Amino acid sequence: MNLCLQARKLACERDDRWLFTDLDVDIQSGEIVRVEGPNGCGKTTLLKILAGQLSDHEGALFWNGRPLHKARDTFLANLLYLGHAPGVKAGLSPLENLAWYQALGGERGSEAGRLEALAGVGLAGFEDVPAGQLSAGQQRRVALARLTLTPRALWVLDEPFTAIDRDGVAALEAALDAHARAGGCVIVTTHHELAASARLRRLPLGNQGGPVH
Repeated sequence: MNLCLQARKLACERDDRWLFTDLDVDIQSGEIVRVEGPNGCGKTTLLKILAGQLSDHEGALFWNGRPLHKARDTFLANLLYLGHAPGVKAGLSPLENLAWYQALGGERGSEAGRLEALAGVGLAGFEDVPAGQLSAGQQRRVALARLTLTPRALWVLDEPFTAIDRDGVAALEAALDAHARAGGCVIVTTHHELAASARLRRLPLGNQGGPVH
């Protein structure tokens, strides 16, 4: 199925300043869309709006041609959002963190699947270590394990390359490309310069806003 997330005439203000106005966004199957711009231009805010997490904005969102509020269940069933913070509970092990996320999403899953997902991000042998004892990069890998553990068509990723090493960067770039090649959609913010790809499209922010009058 061809997937499409659209935003029309988006506008959002914070602290008496427009982050962006009259912003149109189209995300299609097979695309990696990198949201770019200086700090404070609204990249994270835009991702949260596109993921349906924020409602204090102007404009409309559409999922496969339907208003998002009418297609919310289908949209959420296709969405995987990873925020700027890893979102890992320090007192739980990587296995327990993944099980918690699956339960939160109404998925049963299996321990074998969780073990495989952790091994895929280089955490074999760390499955039962409390996440609070892991490095920042290892905690990020726990979060990234959800990309393979919980298949979703639309990935919305805020700074997913933070704190991971060179091997992790290469593996994540490959995962993004493979997901797009398989017909998925990726929206990402990152300070890391993504490898050039025909699937990569840039969405610049930073010049759309201004003072609120």
